Amino acid sequence: ISEKESPVISSAKSLYKPALLAAMKFRWLVLGSASSLVVVCVWLATTLGSEFIPQLDEGDIALHALRIPGTGLEQSIEMQAQLEERLKAFPEVDKVFAKIGTPEVATDPMPPSVADNFVVLKPRDQWPNPNKTKDMLVAEMEDAVTKLPGNKYEFTQPIEMRFNELISGVRADLGIKVFGDDMDQLLASAQAVQAVLETIDGAADIQVEQVTGLPMLSVHPKRMMLSRYGLNVEDLQTLVATGIGGENAGLIYEGDRRFELVVRLPETVRRDIDRLAFLPIPLPDGGYVPLSEVAELELAPAPNQISRENGKRRVVVTANVRDRDLGGFVEEAQGRIAQQVDLPDGYWLDYGGTFEQLQSASARLALVVPITLAIIIGLLIMAFGSVKDALIIFTGVPLALTGGVLSLWLRDMPLSISAGVGFIALSGVAVLNGLVMVAFIRDLWREQGDLITAIVEGALVRLRPVLMTALVASLGFVPMALNTGTGAEVQRPLATVVIGGIISSTLLTLFVLPVLYALLHRKKAKT
Repeated sequence: ISEKESPVISSAKSLYKPALLAAMKFRWLVLGSASSLVVVCVWLATTLGSEFIPQLDEGDIALHALRIPGTGLEQSIEMQAQLEERLKAFPEVDKVFAKIGTPEVATDPMPPSVADNFVVLKPRDQWPNPNKTKDMLVAEMEDAVTKLPGNKYEFTQPIEMRFNELISGVRADLGIKVFGDDMDQLLASAQAVQAVLETIDGAADIQVEQVTGLPMLSVHPKRMMLSRYGLNVEDLQTLVATGIGGENAGLIYEGDRRFELVVRLPETVRRDIDRLAFLPIPLPDGGYVPLSEVAELELAPAPNQISRENGKRRVVVTANVRDRDLGGFVEEAQGRIAQQVDLPDGYWLDYGGTFEQLQSASARLALVVPITLAIIIGLLIMAFGSVKDALIIFTGVPLALTGGVLSLWLRDMPLSISAGVGFIALSGVAVLNGLVMVAFIRDLWREQGDLITAIVEGALVRLRPVLMTALVASLGFVPMALNTGTGAEVQRPLATVVIGGIISSTLLTLFVLPVLYALLHRKKAKT
């Protein structure tokens, strides 16, 4: 029984043979075009931008509400009720719940003026407008809640927020940490950084860590008056601390539970500075004088918090990045801040957030990828016993990467770690196709003794396995490239790179590789 080729393969060979002969004839044009394509794609890759991984759509929204430092718990709850009522008015929202302050297990310490809001959305098919994107909904929410006075907001996602906080201590995509000693200078430098970020496209939810503005009651003793009445500063401090802060006066037992008994002034007096001024201060010889007689009461803003990292004070400027790649945003921010922000001696900046993950992953890939490619070349040399043949096969790697870069550019996707994984997988497929082609051509050349005939016949015989490899790899990734479900943001760059790279790799393997093999072995063929 004779083997017959399918009409598809026969048609492909009838089209491929004259195209291959034309490529062999105009070999310098083919090689020049391929080299130019590689150079253009290398330049194009520098313009794509970069990010760690594409931002996953978790389906829900995390909203960080920051209020004026010193806001009491009752006031914060009242403002929170207004915020939740405004969020629930959106028909896309299923439920809203929030967490205010610090829990019993203080894994996430926050003051009562800060609330974590979790907005649970309805399934997309229950939205009034299913074509509305999540970014459009966030923009509408931001416009609605900013009309409520006394609040600042940061929009993110629950898992994304926690990961950012665990990795770098900030909840945003980018955190610029200003280190130094003087709090006033730190705040001034942080505000200068904030002003620069506000001028950069793609910046959203820009906030400076609240380090000032906490209202603090200060009691300044009048030492001359204290000495006149025979009082001392220590007695005055003890009396005021007991009246306002409270003093333990014993324990109360209820079964196996016990409670501290604290003595202090009534809440109405403690909150009223004017009434505190009339707090009676006992004199050594009997009698009383009002507190305002021996001390001056002042309600003035004080530091809200003093954060330290590695023993140094710091203030963090946070920002989220929308409609732009993170790597390009940070690169532009670094350049502008270096030009426009003048930091005094002893002060410096550190960039954190998701950008740290991008830097770490890029550093590892910069080490792993060259080692992997070197191992591939080594294995090819061992398999063929020829450096020339190994390098001919390896040229398929950069030629294949051109298709991946072009496909990312056409779909407006930045370079990411998932795209990098696609490039690594693509390199393996490109080397495999080249290996199949070159091995058969070399064996055929040894049998027949004619180089050009061996190249043409070998390329025609190996057309079917090369096309099968390309179709299996590319068609298998089409569902991932077009996916819109959960996790599709990570799958799409990988599949896009593989499909585009397989197309370019197949075309270049079928035409450039035979031309290159003939060019590099022509001297040996003449001999």
